[in-house]
Amino acid sequence: MERKQFLRTLGSGAAFALVFPCVGGCSKDKADGDIKEEPSGVDFTIDLDSEEGAKLKNNGDFILKNDVVVVKNLEGNFVAASQICSHEGYDQVRFQQEDGGIFECSVHNSRFAQDGTPLNQVGSTPAKPLKIFKTELNGQILRVFE
Repeated sequence: MERKQFLRTLGSGAAFALVFPCVGGCSKDKADGDIKEEPSGVDFTIDLDSEEGAKLKNNGDFILKNDVVVVKNLEGNFVAASQICSHEGYDQVRFQQEDGGIFECSVHNSRFAQDGTPLNQVGSTPAKPLKIFKTELNGQILRVFE
């Protein structure tokens, strides 16, 4: 029996059920579980005297918390950016100590300035800014918020 005959015997509903998952699955280069939305409603603190905060002791150090990259930049200021890349939603944005300190997504090498401005364009999609959060230092308590 040929494929056309087989699909006709199943009916259009069954054919759709068989074909749709393949078409949908083949059209993406990543699993739906890898796609993330940029964080919203961000408001948390880090005690710089704690074990977690000690990881921000030196200029260039960073930590990941609540889908946010919190950095003590090369000048000693705290900066916080979305860990979720604005290019395709991967959670692979990290701080790199090059070019004065930048954010970079290792998946497609999207690069961003510390203010979120895109530094390059990946593919034909126009580059979108990386979401940046406010930081406020009160004694040894660092607040990261929107």
